[in-house]
Amino acid sequence: MENCVLCADLKPNEGELVWRGDDCRVILVSDDDLPGFCRVIWNRHQADMTELSHGEREHLMGLVFLVEEAVRDVMQPSKVNLAALGNMVPHIHWHVIPRFKDDAFFPGSIWSVRTQETSPAILTERRKAALDLPDVIRGLISRLY
Repeated sequence: MENCVLCADLKPNEGELVWRGDDCRVILVSDDDLPGFCRVIWNRHQADMTELSHGEREHLMGLVFLVEEAVRDVMQPSKVNLAALGNMVPHIHWHVIPRFKDDAFFPGSIWSVRTQETSPAILTERRKAALDLPDVIRGLISRLY
């Protein structure tokens, strides 16, 4: 679809392409407040999960759960949020977000108003940990595909 930000190639400073398959891809999002935030994006422009076949849904959700597992293992968050809204960008994609009780938006969603400041030292450690995520995700994917 014309002008869809998720159909277009990754722009500089948006993040890192971790893995790309025929149907979907995984991005490590560049977000200073939320190290380890990933996105799993369906490659073809489709707005809703029910537009996918049952097999495609299983494939996509298997990848979402794999990324969640990697985020949990590497980032050690209090909780991982999975979100698929699509109101602003009607293209199937899932957010996989490590959440910490001291993150800038806790306890609200990451799209809510900032409630606190995370210590710069803690953010530095989390950013350092997030550097390992691409290799862990690719390793898990290589066992399945």
